Amino acid sequence: MPSAIFKKAATEDYPPVNVYVEPRWAETKDASEAPVELSLDLLTALHARWVILLNSLSEEDFARGYLHGRRGRVSLDEGIQLYAWHGLHHTAHITGLRGS
Repeated sequence: MPSAIFKKAATEDYPPVNVYVEPRWAETKDASEAPVELSLDLLTALHARWVILLNSLSEEDFARGYLHGRRGRVSLDEGIQLYAWHGLHHTAHITGLRGS
């Protein structure tokens, strides 16, 4: 989860971030059978905590980063932008499926 990755990056020197096989995660029971409201509640709570963390960081902290298994070095500033894009990407998928 990005909040944990960002917290590690804010408190460690370029910690490695594990990558995972997203399609296989989507096949697990909790992903395929749990009510969507559980995921939405989880995201709401995690984002609330993340806002507190991000608001506490200095400008220098946003230059800190993590080592991603595929992307290499990623600053917190870049990571936030990637996460924002990722959220919009998922929203577009959901909106598209709803319109079908």
